[in-house]
Amino acid sequence: MSQSKHSVLAGLIGAGIQASRTPALHEHEGDAQGLRYLYRLIDLDQLKLDSSALPDLLSAAERMGYTGLNITFPCKQAIIPLLDELSPEATGIGAVNTVVLKDGKRVGHNTDCLGFGEGFRRGLPDVQRRQVVQMGAGGAGSAVAHALLAEGVERLTLFEVDAARGQALVDSLNQHFGAGRAALGTDLPNAMAEADGLVNTTPIGMAKLPGTPVPQELLRPELWVAEIIYFPLETELLRDARAIGCRTLDGGTMAVFQAVKAFELISGHSADADRMMAHFASMNG
Repeated sequence: MSQSKHSVLAGLIGAGIQASRTPALHEHEGDAQGLRYLYRLIDLDQLKLDSSALPDLLSAAERMGYTGLNITFPCKQAIIPLLDELSPEATGIGAVNTVVLKDGKRVGHNTDCLGFGEGFRRGLPDVQRRQVVQMGAGGAGSAVAHALLAEGVERLTLFEVDAARGQALVDSLNQHFGAGRAALGTDLPNAMAEADGLVNTTPIGMAKLPGTPVPQELLRPELWVAEIIYFPLETELLRDARAIGCRTLDGGTMAVFQAVKAFELISGHSADADRMMAHFASMNG
């Protein structure tokens, strides 16, 4: 225990993560607290690996004394069978973005849900929540859907290219929050016409995957639009939405608040959220 109090070795496993702000967020906060905090990128693309390498990577991290790992696309669901325990959030969401390695155990957590919920409360506190359209039902999408329903969205319509994955999430949400709270969408123009808000949880709009998940003509000024991508901070979707006067929420707050919680889980120390927000803003300035 004394070792984890003073030194932390953490890492991020994912594909195409060279632009991630997470290492700097963790290390900067560690420095501010007088911790020796080292955060490494384990990039599947650079290593020419895919998620089938997860068992080897986890074993290697344990052998090398890692304190914890963050997990991102495309590994948030693939990692679950390799873990010893899951937090209640991770179990409910069916996705893991933080693994704590302690006492020979691998414990999975999900801080994306808390991260998005905090960002939503701060950035769009008083918006209408009757009908919301969400693009994507992957690992991050699952966490965001849980957060939206927990924040009072009455009906969530999910659009997902993998219909089986989308239906599995819908079934899980309705079981968790009550029948009829979530549905799989088939007619995007119609769903958008009835929606109060739109959330993108797909990777479309990232620097390495440019474009927009929703055609510009389906947006209208009364709609609020939220994004979880933060590189770039202004995606094409947000640019389109702002151009016609929509209220918007970028992916920055979710990125920071999932990191705040992950820092606390991995290091065992409380994080200063305001300091981490300020540091994130300075990196994107």
